[in-house]
Amino acid sequence: MSATTSTPAPDDDTLALMAKALAHPARVRILRMLDAQQACVTGEVVTEVGLAQSTVSEHLRILREAGLVQGEIEGPRTRYCVNREGLAAFKRGVAEL
Repeated sequence: MSATTSTPAPDDDTLALMAKALAHPARVRILRMLDAQQACVTGEVVTEVGLAQSTVSEHLRILREAGLVQGEIEGPRTRYCVNREGLAAFKRGVAEL
């Protein structure tokens, strides 16, 4: 059974929060980039996306709060990756609309 099938859809408030997080093209780009690379540090996100460090950090914060991205502190940097369960829940929630 795939994660999308076994992951429950989020409630309406959470689905709206996730959708709002993905309502900015830079955040969609970040999520796609993280998905393609499996994981990376913040500096690599900045280089790949081409935005200022502070802007990328804010976008990552929003994605993290929506449950679409997770971060793990490694020394002075944070390693980010896609939250597979969160993304699967979002997909399920949209599919059930």
